[in-house]
Amino acid sequence: MRTPLKLGAYALGLAAVFIAAVGVGSIAGPAPAPAAHTDTHTTAGTRTATGHGDHQDGASASLPGGLQVAEGGYHLQPLTTTLSTASAAPFRFRVIGPDAQPVTGYTVSHDKELHLIVVRRDLTGFQHLHPQRDPDGTWSVPIAVTAAGQYRVFADFQPAGRGRGLTLGVDVPAPGGYEPVALPAPQRTATVDGYTVTLDGTLTPGTASKLTLTVTRDGAPVTDLQPYLGAYGHLVALRDGDLAYLHVHPDGTPGDGRTAAGPQVTFFAEVPSAGTYRLFLDFQHAGTVRTAEFTAVAGTVPAQPTPAASPSAAEHGEPGHTHS
Repeated sequence: MRTPLKLGAYALGLAAVFIAAVGVGSIAGPAPAPAAHTDTHTTAGTRTATGHGDHQDGASASLPGGLQVAEGGYHLQPLTTTLSTASAAPFRFRVIGPDAQPVTGYTVSHDKELHLIVVRRDLTGFQHLHPQRDPDGTWSVPIAVTAAGQYRVFADFQPAGRGRGLTLGVDVPAPGGYEPVALPAPQRTATVDGYTVTLDGTLTPGTASKLTLTVTRDGAPVTDLQPYLGAYGHLVALRDGDLAYLHVHPDGTPGDGRTAAGPQVTFFAEVPSAGTYRLFLDFQHAGTVRTAEFTAVAGTVPAQPTPAASPSAAEHGEPGHTHS
């Protein structure tokens, strides 16, 4: 075949391929649009997806509260880098907003703009604090911890104009020798300062579990609990292992005509997964706030593997034996 004829055949072939491609494109239709961005909203410590909103960190869509230092464009910025075991020293921090400026507007929740929770990584040394905010957005509160170690600091707050609250967390060390304490076994009663608190109810992952805590003193029911932060009790649950955070407010409000001032305080808590949790109940009586602590198990917790025994010298081989 002559060269001009070869080129003509080649051009006809390209035209056929182009026409076929156009036809396939017409049948298949245009490429699908990108999936819509989803927001997350907090409900009892877990997140569920919605169609829109102000969430900016897609990776946090399924995370419980407190596991992240930043979420939705907000960032917890500690200005104090260590905690003191000697005497109370100011702990200072800021919440940086989506505009890269310290947040100065907050929605009051249970009488406070921000709740600060401090606890050591082994779930000891729990403190529920309420810092003061300067006009420039800097928060400060004196903190002293009783033992050295790595502590988790949680800021629980709701920025003004935002539809939901946030819980951000950051690790802050208390320098010194660290001796971790084993988590207490699950129990149904706790004692603090002569008070006995009994826990009734079972945590079931993924559902609102009814928990009733009954307060007695010297065997007598306490029927004159005092309002603390607008409620007869506050319950914080932390998951053992990663300290996933859940702050639960009680059913009913003082003065609503139906909520008694003890001895029972009822909560509905939805934990995000099976696991072991440490529960901290704050209640006020006779002018003093006290904290009762419990260990509770939700669902079925996988058994810890038993460490394999080290082989004896006879099983391992003669001295000088090597493995390839």
